[in-house]
Amino acid sequence: MSASPDATYGVTDDDRVQPLESPLAFARRRFDGQFHIDAFGGDAQLMDLAGRVLAFGVRVEVEHAERLPRIGGALVVANRGLGIIEPAALAIAVRNAVGRRLRVIGAPDAPVLGDVLRKIGALGYRADDVAALLRAGHLAAAPLASTWFRSGAGAPPRELLAAILGYPVVPAAVLPGGPGPLPIRPWRVVVGPVVETATDAVPGDTLAGAELAERTRAAVNRLLENARGSG
Repeated sequence: MSASPDATYGVTDDDRVQPLESPLAFARRRFDGQFHIDAFGGDAQLMDLAGRVLAFGVRVEVEHAERLPRIGGALVVANRGLGIIEPAALAIAVRNAVGRRLRVIGAPDAPVLGDVLRKIGALGYRADDVAALLRAGHLAAAPLASTWFRSGAGAPPRELLAAILGYPVVPAAVLPGGPGPLPIRPWRVVVGPVVETATDAVPGDTLAGAELAERTRAAVNRLLENARGSG
């Protein structure tokens, strides 16, 4: 539910990360209900807190950060392993580079866990919801199908890409910071240029969506190969 707006966490959520309040002010706001839940279940105050907490445990370096959209709806598509570190590293990269909150797609449709994850920035995997999120001007991330050893880009989310035709699709490669899953060095997030789509494509065009999905997968794979070669 939403509560009264104010200058820091108001009803209009433009995805801009806000400075954290003092612990006392934070607790008072939660107790008094002075916070806002947006139409997609996101709690801006909790998203900013979660971002700060994650940044303490996951160090990230961003390459080509200028390619990340600073305003407006867009979808970042990246590789991932079987855990949650890649989406977390990507969210931290976006936060550090452009000061925006990243909505990560893939929250389970579960009564309690799903609600909690949506409050801290996750979203379900329904194509219509993702399209609505981008129309509202949010920045979202869709992970490719997970791979055991992060050796490739994985399968692209064709249905989602068909639903958001017309919005920018930004490929990204997320690489671990050290041998295996251990973050001995900072994680690397390499951002690629926007993947072009047919100018006459309209949302829901399955053929255009499939073509965009393949180009996106290939773009992420190239980023992974180039990053490994230069690392």
